[in-house]
Amino acid sequence: MTQVVIPAGQAEADSEVLAQAARRRTFAVISHPDAGKSTLTEALALHASAIGQAGAVHGKSGRRGVTSDWMAIERERGISITSATLRFSFQNAVLNLLDTPGHADFSEDTYRVLEAVDCAIMLLDSAKGLEAQTLKLFDVCRARRVPVITFVNKWDRPGREPLELLDEIEQRIGLAPTPVNWPAGVAGNFRGLIERSTGVLTMFTRAPGGAGRAGEERLTAAQASEHGGAAYEAAAEELALLDEIGSAVDLPSFLAGESSPVLFGAALPNFGVRRLLEALLELAPAPAPRLDVAGEPRQVHAPFSGLVFKVQANMNRAHRDRVAFVRVCSGRFERGMVLTHAATGRPFATKYAQAMFGQDRQTLDVAYPGDVIGLVNATALRPGDTLYDTMPVHFPPIPSFSPEHFAVARCKDSSKHKQFRKGISQLDTEGVIQILSSDVRGDQAPVLAAVGPLQFDVTADRLEHEYGVPVELEHLGYTIARRTDVSGAAELAGKRGAEVLTRRLDGALLVLFTDRWRLTTIKHDHPGLRLDPLLAGAE
Repeated sequence: MTQVVIPAGQAEADSEVLAQAARRRTFAVISHPDAGKSTLTEALALHASAIGQAGAVHGKSGRRGVTSDWMAIERERGISITSATLRFSFQNAVLNLLDTPGHADFSEDTYRVLEAVDCAIMLLDSAKGLEAQTLKLFDVCRARRVPVITFVNKWDRPGREPLELLDEIEQRIGLAPTPVNWPAGVAGNFRGLIERSTGVLTMFTRAPGGAGRAGEERLTAAQASEHGGAAYEAAAEELALLDEIGSAVDLPSFLAGESSPVLFGAALPNFGVRRLLEALLELAPAPAPRLDVAGEPRQVHAPFSGLVFKVQANMNRAHRDRVAFVRVCSGRFERGMVLTHAATGRPFATKYAQAMFGQDRQTLDVAYPGDVIGLVNATALRPGDTLYDTMPVHFPPIPSFSPEHFAVARCKDSSKHKQFRKGISQLDTEGVIQILSSDVRGDQAPVLAAVGPLQFDVTADRLEHEYGVPVELEHLGYTIARRTDVSGAAELAGKRGAEVLTRRLDGALLVLFTDRWRLTTIKHDHPGLRLDPLLAGAE
């Protein structure tokens, strides 16, 4: 048997990669709109000293927009419509926070981000509990086996009983909630947080305007029992009940997606945010081997590999650049490396690599598993692409979700058709909206296909302000898309309530139907017709 000898230098390099990967925590914040996700993102960055002053959601008097909401339309409407990356350090760890859109119309961007993280913070409004969009995003986490930490937000406002919220988590999503801390005082009459493992009570003092870190005062369990009053006594009784039913934090079940550590707080005044950061370091997993298309794990210390999970144009309008966001899956990245683009086999230079912090950026020379690299002017890359060095690998593509809304886009100024086509093409490659073409409608009237109607507003806004091309949109009466073949397209040509289009990204033929009844009727009348869902397993 031949013995494999690993060069000393290689062993040292592998050791360095593993050590650096162990310091990384790459996570996303997911929630229903208005649960406080962007505010929590700011608060986390504030407590890690990555920013000096927290902003709040745009529209509050005298406050600036949040760091992660960098697009003009985000600041105007006070919502997050695109994901953003914030990288910062905390207690010798490197945190890669991927802020995600909360609005359901932009959930596809969130789904892509969840392909790039190792953990998620599920943010709940203390008054509303689990909401529709949160449930959908949790299902994606479950499918991807992303462990979830729960943060119950807005505890400084009136809300529901904590035990009721825990029961809802267990009943509706099947996760065993395991509180890390517990609120003293009901929602809206917040007195502090009790650390479950020690009984220490932390009381908070709001910073002026909530722009700075809240002051903290800690009382031992004995001091809290003596001075905490009725609120502490009631919380202690609830904790005793939790101890009896055995809801202690359990790391293996958390990593297996069977339980969720729960923390309480309020992001706007920065109550309990530091403890959430500490919990991330204690509980969230470091980068682990990633499975390739063949189901084989790519080891963390293997030569460099990365997954493109997002492409964004015009983040810097002065330079009109295009940034591909790449999650490092294995190995050490060094700026200037010539990588291989797995989809084409062509070389890809990485001279312009940057670390992103919202819209701000700086040159990035070295990165390790878990980090997110911004590759500037990466015109050849699309979401779901794989890059690698020396040892070939191809990660599974990121699925594209079936659109339910359709509109024809037309340029209002015929003299700007060239800019119109350029803008449409770039938005197409970003993957934020699908662009369909039609022989009948022609090249000047592409069909936009979206998961939600608000995507049309964003597309029109970006075409006007980023490319200088005002457009008009004609909404179509279709709600369902199916994939067909050449013979199916020929058979469906001219059918009432159906239209055949070409999907530009992969050249597939799609058929749009006005409603499910029309789809069912055509399937009945043409039993041999190929009409496949765009997603495997879809109805």
